[in-house]
Amino acid sequence: MRSCRSCLLLAAVLAVPLALPIASAAPPAPDTAASATVDPEAIGALTRMGKALRALPQFSMAATTRTEYVLDDGQKLALAGTVDYKVLGPDRFFVEIRSDHQHRQLFYDGHTLTIFSPTQKYYATVENLDRSSQALLSDSATRLGVEFPLADLFLWGTPGFPTQGITSALFVGSERIDGEPTRHYAFRQPGVDWQVWISDKNQLPRQLLITSHSDPALPSYQATLNWDTQRAVAASDLVFRPDGATRIAFVPVALAGDDADGKGAR
Repeated sequence: MRSCRSCLLLAAVLAVPLALPIASAAPPAPDTAASATVDPEAIGALTRMGKALRALPQFSMAATTRTEYVLDDGQKLALAGTVDYKVLGPDRFFVEIRSDHQHRQLFYDGHTLTIFSPTQKYYATVENLDRSSQALLSDSATRLGVEFPLADLFLWGTPGFPTQGITSALFVGSERIDGEPTRHYAFRQPGVDWQVWISDKNQLPRQLLITSHSDPALPSYQATLNWDTQRAVAASDLVFRPDGATRIAFVPVALAGDDADGKGAR
C-alpha cells in the first residue's frame, strides 16, 4: 500500500497543469467579427512564426501568465503566475512554473524526464523516452498525464500542429506589447479560440490569449512572452540535482486515479 500512496502523492504534488488554450482581450472590429473565413495572410504569418521558432538552436523565454479557473458555481478566478523555459538543441530543456499555489520544475535531457516539486522536495523520473522535445510534448498529456505550459512553442512549424484544422483565421491589427510592435491575429479551431501577437522584429510570439470552449464559462489563459535568443544556455542549467530530495515512483495520472478507486492496490 505504501507504493500506492506514493503514486497518489505524486499525482497530487507533481502534476503539472497545462495552460489552457486562450481568450480575447478585446473584441475584433465589427467587420472582422462576422467573418468566419480563413485569411491566407494569417496562415502565412503563423507559418513564418513556426519557421522562426524552429530555427532557434537555443533560447531562454520568460512568460508572465494569467489563468482563469471556474468554480463549481460558475464563478471565475484569475490567478497570476510565471513560466520560464531554457531550451538547448532539439532534445534538452528545463521549465519552471511558479504561482502562489504551486512551484514545479521539469528537466529533460533527451532520455529522462524529471518532475520536481521544490517546496515538498519530491521528484519523479520517467526514463527511456529517447525522443525530441517536440515529440515528447506532442503527446505527454495523453501518454504520461503530464501537461506542459506553452507546449505549442515546440509544435508550431511542425507536423504536430497542422494548420488544416483552423476554421477561422484573421488579422486583427497592429499593436504594441510593452512597446514592441506586433501584428495581432485571431484563430479558431474546434473547441478553442486563440490569439497571438507576433513580433515585427523577429517573428516570434510576443503574447498569447486562449479561450477554451470545453466549459460554458469560457475560461481563458493569457501569457506575455519575453525572449532571449542571444545569451548561451548552459548545459549545466538543464541538469537536475536532487540535493536531498526524495524520489517517488512515477505513474501516469490515469493509473493513479485507478489506485484511488482501489483497482491498483491489489
